[in-house]
Amino acid sequence: MADRHVTYTSDNLTQAVIDRIRPDAAPRVKQVMEALIRHVHAFVREVELTPEEWEQGVAFVTELGKWCDDKRQEVILLSDILGVSMLVDAIAHRSHASVSETTVLGPFHRENPPRMTNGENLSRDVPGEPLEVEVKVCDEQGRPLEGAQVDAWHTSPEGFYDSQLGDAHSMRGRFVTGPDGVVAFHTVMPSSYPVPHDGPVGRVLSAMGRGPMRPTHVHFWIKMPGYRDLITHIFRDGDPYLHDDAVFGVKASLVTDWDLPKKEGKPAKLAYEFRIPKLDAD
Repeated sequence: MADRHVTYTSDNLTQAVIDRIRPDAAPRVKQVMEALIRHVHAFVREVELTPEEWEQGVAFVTELGKWCDDKRQEVILLSDILGVSMLVDAIAHRSHASVSETTVLGPFHRENPPRMTNGENLSRDVPGEPLEVEVKVCDEQGRPLEGAQVDAWHTSPEGFYDSQLGDAHSMRGRFVTGPDGVVAFHTVMPSSYPVPHDGPVGRVLSAMGRGPMRPTHVHFWIKMPGYRDLITHIFRDGDPYLHDDAVFGVKASLVTDWDLPKKEGKPAKLAYEFRIPKLDAD
């Protein structure tokens, strides 16, 4: 009598796992899980992962979770430094050249920032070089959009986000555009800074011989009913880390010269026009 028991080997295990997915599973679940299983198994075969390395990997993933809280997201950080966040972003936001480009959200976004009005100081009581910010939110044809919600946030001149310094909100705020589509505020010049590298993701960067730095930028998250959300940064031209961004978030269209007004004796200024597409846009 033939042996009815199956022996799983490196040759037949992948298909056996895929075959366990129920035929009535949701099509997207089936597609994603089949691909995940194939690629993970292929990775293990390619590098011939040892049991000791597997244990180290399990411990690493477990540690990632322990470093996450309401102020820090180590899993997003890992996704960022591996380029996964930007790859997902690039696939999700294929669009016309007339639409502003997106980039990563980053691990330091905070929900419900302070509500502010045009002309307020985003960084009250924070010393530093003055920076004027004026952005305009428009549709794809360049027509100003009234009532768009604009969240803005950035680091201190020393390179720290408010959540790294304490619980208080600072250097971040939520604005709403008027009839001209404009949001304008005073703040201080942010700085290039290292992504958090005192945890497990920092060890990965170090093991790869990579640096943790990000170039100077201001974050924006724009929401408008009937339009796609825009999550992006505007980068300061001339920053030494523009070509070595730890999270691969720099795009040429998002780099601007903030220092041009200083040649006329005026404060540095970030000025930008955002264009966002309607939800039904191709």
